[in-house]
Order: sequence, then C-alpha cells, then structure tokens
Amino acid sequence: MIKEFLLVGAGGALGSMLRYAGNLLYNNKSFPATTFLINIIGSFVIGIVIGCSIKNNSSLNWKLFLATGICGGFTTFSAFSFENLSLLQEGKIFTSLLYIAGSVILGIAAAWLGLKTIN
Repeated sequence: MIKEFLLVGAGGALGSMLRYAGNLLYNNKSFPATTFLINIIGSFVIGIVIGCSIKNNSSLNWKLFLATGICGGFTTFSAFSFENLSLLQEGKIFTSLLYIAGSVILGIAAAWLGLKTIN
C-alpha cells in the first residue's frame, strides 16, 4: 500500500511541475489558454494510458504513476473526461450530463462561495 501511495505522489509531483512550467511559458490574461491546453492534453494522455493499460494488461503500478499521478497532478480534468467517456460508453447519457453540469456549475459555485467566505 505504501508503494502505491509513493507512485501516485511521485507522479503527482511531476504532473504538478509540468503544469506550473506550462503556466510560466505562456500566461494570457484574456483567455486561460494554458489551462485549456493542459486540460485537453491531460485528457488525451489519460486516454492513451488507460487504452495501453487495457490493451497490454499493464500493471496497476504504471496506471497509478501515469494516470493517477502524472495526469492527476497535471490536471484533474483528465480523470473527469475519462469518467464521462466511460459513462457514455456504458450508455449512461443522463448520468454523464448530470455529472458534467453538476461538476461545472457546483464547482464554480463552490469556488465563488469559498471566495466570498474569505472576502
């Protein structure tokens, strides 16, 4: 169990540093292009990792390091994208739409509430 936590932590640290590097390289105030691109790239990478994991029956350790760790540290949007893709593939369209709308609306509302709590 400790080994798995360390794999996720090491991957998460790398992913977070990559996200920070992306923000240092390009920071546009008019549109969050860096975050947008990071989310799309992270979603693409997690798709590749999960696909390879399924196709090659890869070990859980690689999945934890790459998908949960690096992609999770790089962006949590990648996991959100993959979970919605899974729901859609299972034919759970309403559940996916509810998850998407709820996550976006409640996420923004929670961030606003947190901000108002401090101010």
